[in-house]
Amino acid sequence: MSDLYLLDTHVLLWALDEPKRLAREVRALLEENRYAVSVATLWELVNKKEKAAAPVRDPAAWWERYVVQRQTVILPIRAAHVLYLDRLPLLHRDPFDRMLIAQAAVEEMTLITADEQIQAYGVRTRKAER
Repeated sequence: MSDLYLLDTHVLLWALDEPKRLAREVRALLEENRYAVSVATLWELVNKKEKAAAPVRDPAAWWERYVVQRQTVILPIRAAHVLYLDRLPLLHRDPFDRMLIAQAAVEEMTLITADEQIQAYGVRTRKAER
């Protein structure tokens, strides 16, 4: 999977709702379908759906429409990803971002994110925003 880029949850949402917010290079990768999304993104959307600022109110329908039907590569959470979490320092407490960091490290993928804290982990990242 190392030829694919892993999208952080916000990047996936921006790609659909605010594509001009993304860097031109990131938009090109998306147009070329050179990306994957993690099941951790679905987990995050489900976990946040009841909050006032929820980005998605019906995560199951949203995921089906924007991920499954578009035949997006979905990265499952594997034991190796969970075990890698034990190696991560607690620089970032968001469990969903920590899982994306672990997945990017284990799968040797570049994580596209706007979260500068993630860069402190030493995984390959690409800046999402212009």
